[in-house]
Amino acid sequence: MEKRIIEEVKKIMSVQNVRVIERLLGGMSNYTYVVSADDKLYTYRIPGEYAEYFVDRHFEAANIKLMESLGITNKTIYLNVDDGRKLACYAEGVPLSTLPADKYPYKEVVALLKIIHRSDLRSGNDYQPFARLSRYENYIKEMGFVHPARYHELIQTFYQYRSYLAAQPKTLIHGDSQPSNFVYGQDRLLAVDFEFCGNNDPVYDIACFANKEYREGLNLLYAYFTDPGADEKRRFHLWRAFQCLQWFNVAVFKELKGMSLTLKIDFKMVAKHYLELVGFYLDKTALIKEN
Repeated sequence: MEKRIIEEVKKIMSVQNVRVIERLLGGMSNYTYVVSADDKLYTYRIPGEYAEYFVDRHFEAANIKLMESLGITNKTIYLNVDDGRKLACYAEGVPLSTLPADKYPYKEVVALLKIIHRSDLRSGNDYQPFARLSRYENYIKEMGFVHPARYHELIQTFYQYRSYLAAQPKTLIHGDSQPSNFVYGQDRLLAVDFEFCGNNDPVYDIACFANKEYREGLNLLYAYFTDPGADEKRRFHLWRAFQCLQWFNVAVFKELKGMSLTLKIDFKMVAKHYLELVGFYLDKTALIKEN
């Protein structure tokens, strides 16, 4: 793998002095390496198997340009829209997910997200959460998977709020703004990974921040709105329920494709965990009272 990466980076950069420094850990979908080319650092991403089912690289390329124009991310040097391989300038710092939660710079995360949400820029694609979820469901149905009764119970409850969520004003959003996709350096905070970027309710991004821990997302909600009302709390919990429904289907897909063995991640257990979280967030939603 490393030899292939070296040859590909040599070709892209038109240089000879290339070496692989390390592989960045933490992702479940992509393989990302830190490489040195003529003594400058870059990251080289190789998408995981079947990534094309979930990511449109043409949209990703266009959305990266939008984010670069806002000055909140590192520079992408090369993106192959056919296979998703990407070379970018190295973002100096550490992913927020590697820090203790009490060290998270919530105010800086809010400031960065508001640059995205309050810009006049719009993506060429809406996130289309409900159509996306249906598509993910169909992938695994076509492989013979039968969704359990609990899934049907939960999604029936969730869809009671479908019109409410669909009616929310849309802005440009990151789309996968979990702590691992923020890089915290000495000088500034950067956002990375725009595979799921599009137009959607900005509260969706706040809900994504709860990917590691519920409390982290809740802290960001209060940092973003200061005094969130019932509407903001409801949208936060509902979008997080949606995200867990979405990733349940993705985890099942990966299990059915045999990726639990290849990636050494028990995607069957991951799917079970996400389904439990859907119930958790819908229960929280039901407890929200109007101010």
